Amino acid sequence: MATTHTIEHQGLALDWAAGHGPITGALSATTGMYAVATVGTLAHMPPTWALAVGTVGAIGHTASGLRQKLAARTIGARAASWLVGSGWTTWALATGPLNWTALGSLAVIGVSMGAAARSVGFYEEARELEAIALAERQVARELSAERRGIAAEWVDRVQRVCGITLRIVAVEMWPTNTGFTIDAELPAGGTTYDRIARENARLSADARLPHGCTAAASPGIDQGRVLIDVTTVNVLAAEVPYPSDYSPLSIHTGIPWGYRTNAEEILTYLREQCALVVGPTGSGKTNMAHVILAGFARATDVLTWVIDLNAGSAGLPWVRPAMDGSGQGTAVRPGIDWLAASHEEANLMLDAALRIGLYRKRAYQDLMAKANTDLLPISHEIPQIMLVIDEGAEILVSNEPEKKKLARKILEVTRMLRAMGLRTVLTALGATGSVLGNMMIRREAKTRVALTGGATEGMDLSKMFTDARGLRIEQAPNKGTGFMGTPESPAALFGTWRILPTQIRDIVHATSDRHPRLDAVSAKAAGADYARRWDHGRTAWINDHQYTAPDPDGSTPGTASTGRAGGGLNLSAHREQAPAVAEAAGVDAEFERLMSVEFNTPQLEQEPESRKERPGLNLSALREGEGGPDWLPEAIAALYAAGPDGMKPAAIADAVSRGRESVRKALKAAAERGELVYRDRGPHSVYVHPDHA
Repeated sequence: MATTHTIEHQGLALDWAAGHGPITGALSATTGMYAVATVGTLAHMPPTWALAVGTVGAIGHTASGLRQKLAARTIGARAASWLVGSGWTTWALATGPLNWTALGSLAVIGVSMGAAARSVGFYEEARELEAIALAERQVARELSAERRGIAAEWVDRVQRVCGITLRIVAVEMWPTNTGFTIDAELPAGGTTYDRIARENARLSADARLPHGCTAAASPGIDQGRVLIDVTTVNVLAAEVPYPSDYSPLSIHTGIPWGYRTNAEEILTYLREQCALVVGPTGSGKTNMAHVILAGFARATDVLTWVIDLNAGSAGLPWVRPAMDGSGQGTAVRPGIDWLAASHEEANLMLDAALRIGLYRKRAYQDLMAKANTDLLPISHEIPQIMLVIDEGAEILVSNEPEKKKLARKILEVTRMLRAMGLRTVLTALGATGSVLGNMMIRREAKTRVALTGGATEGMDLSKMFTDARGLRIEQAPNKGTGFMGTPESPAALFGTWRILPTQIRDIVHATSDRHPRLDAVSAKAAGADYARRWDHGRTAWINDHQYTAPDPDGSTPGTASTGRAGGGLNLSAHREQAPAVAEAAGVDAEFERLMSVEFNTPQLEQEPESRKERPGLNLSALREGEGGPDWLPEAIAALYAAGPDGMKPAAIADAVSRGRESVRKALKAAAERGELVYRDRGPHSVYVHPDHA
């Protein structure tokens, strides 16, 4: 390996290992010849030695040029340069180099060498370009022959199967070598592309395509053209892991959900759209949900809220990494911003979403007017909220009172809050009329996915896609495969990546510092329900892995049996708080620390030991002083909206319409519990929300 020696002198760098061009090469040769002649004359060197060296150099360069397959003129020019240079040096040694004749002839030789080198350089470059062009023409001829064969074959096939005579405009081979696209003109007389699209299965069978491969027709550049995508390799048969590239994404530039049969990624644009994902048990729907959450986690302008009434299983893998304390000394934020696993928590989440959307409509009027748009400008500072609701379509058609209440709120979010950046992704177990009968979902969910996994029961593709002509469930027999359609891409075969729990953990850690925070306007509207979403009293169920069998008499251990069903009062603080013993045993201490640092959520005060062991009724819900007065959440929300500057006690009293003395006492107690932070500045003392402390 050559070593580059650089000498710096007054800003000039000389690279002695650099190659020579025509001018520097000729200059180097002539100065070398003159130096040899001068030193040789002084040392009385025999002249014939220079001629011998030049002859050897000419022979060596000739052999090297032949090995490199250089042109004859290039080889001749190099050999001549050696011979002429050695001849001049021999003559100068014999007659002396220190005269005008020697110097003049040397200058002529140098100019001639430079001109010859320049000429042969151009010639060699032209030869190289011609060789490349020749190879390209050869490939083009071979490819053209292949394309002409494909064009002729498919003209006959479409004529035979569909009764249409096409004129092939172009055949584009896919870079992945898994198929090709035919661009063709339809015959005159009003023939449309769907006459070919509806014969997808027959064309695939006539072409003897492998299982999982299709010949799918779609609109061309105008209504008189058609594109036929022919897949020749079943890329959906193999399990493809989720890409290891966790680079930032945006709701505006698209979120990848899978790949087509030509191995191209499918991007979803959900700024104004909702989405619907349908898949029976075993089709890979849960894996698809994790792929969707992975895309949202990578986005810098999306906050993800998840509702999963099935024990929160869809969101747990995205929360657990923030709870196990494996952030290598740094706090790790969950991959989702809120998780609801119960009807109560889901109601809190949906109520907060509605408040946010309605408040954004009023608070951001000036911003939208300045941007000259009727859509809220979504960014890292004002993020979009994506509600991912597992089996949400079933909630919409359920007759259970609790689910009907949720369904009404889900439809309100879907119907009213598009412009304000709140959209939904619903999943369902089947594509049936009962599930997809809601016109609101069909109208708003323009991005639709049908995972089939080969299952045919309850999967009516015509109810999912309006352009389902020629789509057959048998074409997607593998788990994690199915059909996907977006406003930008018609319904067609697709596959989604396989994502495993370890990769989910990696994504959570890699994107932890990328998640946006809810803007102050929205946080004010969301109130204490949002600010305290990670309180250990509301997340204790995540770490509660203990199971205790009931006693033979039907009562659970630690509870007195009344001897009759429903006997006695059991207020239990209106069922709003878990028992303190369960809180202390079920919540991991490290998770409490991380959440209190990262999210600054107030720690719930431990009940005194005497209260834990005291039998009788739990009337804590009726005692104002224990968790603070009923207006305290409103005050906390106002402090959060006030930001780092905080608020004086008098201002808080005015905000909640209460007496100043009682407000001061309640705020002092809240600060002692850690729910607020007090900044003592004399007459300018303020209270600050922990998030801004």
